[in-house]
Amino acid sequence: MSALIEAAKAPDYPAEIVGVLSNRAAAPGLVTAAEHGIATASLAQSKFPNREMFEDVMTQTLEGWHVDIVCLAGFMRILGEDFVNHWAGRLINIHPSLLPHYKGLDTHARALADGATTHGCTVHFVTPGLDEGAPILQAEVPVLPGDTPDTLAERVLVAEHRIYPEALRLLASGQVAVRA
Repeated sequence: MSALIEAAKAPDYPAEIVGVLSNRAAAPGLVTAAEHGIATASLAQSKFPNREMFEDVMTQTLEGWHVDIVCLAGFMRILGEDFVNHWAGRLINIHPSLLPHYKGLDTHARALADGATTHGCTVHFVTPGLDEGAPILQAEVPVLPGDTPDTLAERVLVAEHRIYPEALRLLASGQVAVRA
């Protein structure tokens, strides 16, 4: 998220970060956003009787900020079909693997266990299926001898910070759109 905030400071960047919403009140991203004068909100899913009500309030919050594009970053919840469909083509995520490889969690450990020689990250459109949306951008990083999940994650994170702002730029400027 910090990379998106920094990119959006450029006068020619086609997107503005208008709000940061977290499902965890203690999320460091809320502090970062507030330090940059960006609106923040936190909603604990446990405070709602069901996921649908939680996601309805998320949508109301985002729409109150007049959001055009939703960028997920560290939001570790599977979103419901209604929420995803409401934001279809305007909801993107960054995933720490070269999708379609290693959907879900523990991507770095799984890549190492498989003996992968390259790994990376993908910015993709969010669809109801887990990590199944069309990719917008990908970045490869080499898997080095002696890598651990942590060392590999560090290199992937550098790539994530590079491609997420670029993917948002492409979407916000109309240079990329969701494919059917």
